[in-house]
Amino acid sequence: MASKVVQLGTQQIKPILSANKIESRRRVLNLYRAWYRQLPYIVTNFHVPLTTTQCKSRLRNQFSKNKGLTDLRVIDMMVIKGQMDLMEVVNNWKQRNHVMQLFDDFSEASKSKDFLAKFYEGHEH
Repeated sequence: MASKVVQLGTQQIKPILSANKIESRRRVLNLYRAWYRQLPYIVTNFHVPLTTTQCKSRLRNQFSKNKGLTDLRVIDMMVIKGQMDLMEVVNNWKQRNHVMQLFDDFSEASKSKDFLAKFYEGHEH
């Protein structure tokens, strides 16, 4: 009985943009291409201290982080957010520090483990 309720609930949800996975994939690839094309201008206009090649690899990493998403509504919302971010960057509505956050690596390996970082984490040594 509970599984039928879940099935009915998932059937009643209307898609945001994409009707199926193929259309969703097309939207993601179009967004990726748009960002990819704009990267040389972004690096020049915002004086990003990275090369265009480095920015392209970080862009690829950002998209790869969400590779496992399967819910079409979540994918569509992320595409919408990505389009909004791109529009804000292209129209210079974002400042340099906002653009730098887009290309910043937030992985654990890249974080430094100096005294202050350990202090902020609460380690004694």
